[in-house]
Amino acid sequence: MRKKDEVKEGTARINPKTAELLGIADKLEVVLAGKKRYNFDVVMSEAVPVNEVWLNSEQMRRLGIADNTTATVRRPLAKAT
Repeated sequence: MRKKDEVKEGTARINPKTAELLGIADKLEVVLAGKKRYNFDVVMSEAVPVNEVWLNSEQMRRLGIADNTTATVRRPLAKAT
């Protein structure tokens, strides 16, 4: 997870190749320490390195996510009905 001021709050920038590999189309889920889960709208960008996800700096601060944090990134789990 990387802090980037230019990323719009509520969105996450991800490399299109990474998104394809993870099966991510329009939303992604970030899981920290197996407990905290956050969902973001996806913006594809070739500028993002394959092994990074960029989030808004201010939002990361409010959520308590440090720059360069290692996290699980996945397609959001389907809700059970």
